[in-house]
Amino acid sequence: MIMTEKFKILAKYIKDVSSETPDIETFLFVKDNISKYQLNIDITSKALKNKLIEVNTTLKFEDKEPNEKKSYYEIVYSTIIRVNEDIKEKKDLERIILCDVPTAIYPDLEKTFLSLVHNSGHPNIKLEKKVDFNKLYNERFN
Repeated sequence: MIMTEKFKILAKYIKDVSSETPDIETFLFVKDNISKYQLNIDITSKALKNKLIEVNTTLKFEDKEPNEKKSYYEIVYSTIIRVNEDIKEKKDLERIILCDVPTAIYPDLEKTFLSLVHNSGHPNIKLEKKVDFNKLYNERFN
């Protein structure tokens, strides 16, 4: 099977990064509760000129419980891609944006994000599961 290169990554960079822990009480509370924090992923895209597309992958790591004391971590990672001329179908394009691009950049994004959380005082945090963008994509459209 020959894989054709459907897109090319021209640039990738951190567009926005945020780590918020208001005070020491919050820090200590979060230290005990961070294992309950959940990772959320959001992907948006916007067409640029010359057939370029900006794909923004946002990771948020947050407490879903209504606790007073919480920290907040977020990173927006921007990837600029050029899609191959022969990609015409909307469905193919959606798959590239929601699945192929995030899969390609995720190792870098995860490393950067973990570094943020670790440097925010939680050195032992790991992101439990590997993110399966294929699965997410299929769930979204089925």
